[in-house]
Amino acid sequence: MLLGALVLASLFIRKESFVAVVAVAVALAVWELTQAFAGRRIRVPLVPVVVGSLGMVVSAFAAGEEALLVAFALTGLALLLWRVVEGVQGAVRDVAAGVFTAAYVPFLAGFTMLMLAADDGPKRIIVFILVTIASDIGGYAVGVVAGRHPLAPSVSPKKSWEGLGGSVLACLAAGILSVVLLLDGTWWAGAVLGLAAVATATVGDLSESLLKRDLGIKDMGSLLPGHGGMLDRIDSLLVTAPVAYVLLAVLVPVAG
Repeated sequence: MLLGALVLASLFIRKESFVAVVAVAVALAVWELTQAFAGRRIRVPLVPVVVGSLGMVVSAFAAGEEALLVAFALTGLALLLWRVVEGVQGAVRDVAAGVFTAAYVPFLAGFTMLMLAADDGPKRIIVFILVTIASDIGGYAVGVVAGRHPLAPSVSPKKSWEGLGGSVLACLAAGILSVVLLLDGTWWAGAVLGLAAVATATVGDLSESLLKRDLGIKDMGSLLPGHGGMLDRIDSLLVTAPVAYVLLAVLVPVAG
């Protein structure tokens, strides 16, 4: 609740405040992921990936899609040069993990900055967050009450097909209501966004669960007691961000 209040306050005080909030969240998530890799003796160069992460977030907000791509490419180059200077032993593995980290966290987060940059950016961010968390809330509520058939037992035993049905209903409702009420869009645009968010949020959650299982850890961190780390909280949001950005840009264009 406190994090939600912080996000809402930063959105409507100044857009730059939300950029700062996202930059901090991304830096923390990147640090958690590099620490998780370190547990498997994979050394991701922390300095270039954190600096590059901040560069991607800021450049996406300030200059758009091309700047985000350029910042990502420069981050990959910096990772390669930094790691090679330290020695070639295991460099390919470490650089690959570094590029994955840069793509998974700051590059995907950059799409929230692209949404924010629009004239109605704060409203677009709220719509994006609502449809994403609706998937978690709907899936959890229905799964606890009626969950019987595991969705992906080898990856996330607690997720069920019944819970997925709850996610679909919750995302449809959140998508339709938020797009119509906040963005003056059509109901069917909200429905499309809601259905897409079910898929991306579920994939995002399962992907991080798979990554944690492969690394042999339960949570990415302990920053949020009872909830794990920052990455554990934003995994679904990261994967949903680019899809939400594209769908909203196409189906609910900014009036100009």
